[in-house]
Amino acid sequence: MDVILLKKVANLGNIGDRVKVKSGYGRNYLLPTGRGTLATVKNVAKFEAQRAEFEAKAAAELADAEARAAKLADFRLVMTAKAGTEGKLFGSIGTADIAEALKAQGHAIERAEVRMPLGAIRMVGEQVLSLHLHTDVNVDITVVVNAEA
Repeated sequence: MDVILLKKVANLGNIGDRVKVKSGYGRNYLLPTGRGTLATVKNVAKFEAQRAEFEAKAAAELADAEARAAKLADFRLVMTAKAGTEGKLFGSIGTADIAEALKAQGHAIERAEVRMPLGAIRMVGEQVLSLHLHTDVNVDITVVVNAEA
């Protein structure tokens, strides 16, 4: 399946690239999410006419993500949770909890942007998480979990 990319897609290509993908990936991911369109003659002409708009929109999204990353540079998120005497949490802290805590502190972060390489937090202490704000923008933050008094 030939697809023209309307947005930059990690490990696939940039805006305007004509790529050959498996039909399931194209039908189920690229086309419904607006990341690509079928590479027909009509769509190629339409894309070339609107190319400047797509590139301007992508540049604005990248600038927004970089601004958000600058606000989050060296940011430490402090959370409290119920924990046992040995520091093990009753439950865990996941991506939704992190996103909610960041929103409460004034940062517009979605749950899907939170990356937890070590899985959910289950112990009191510090852990470094990654926020995937854009295809090209990742920022690391430190989450400090304290035991509830």
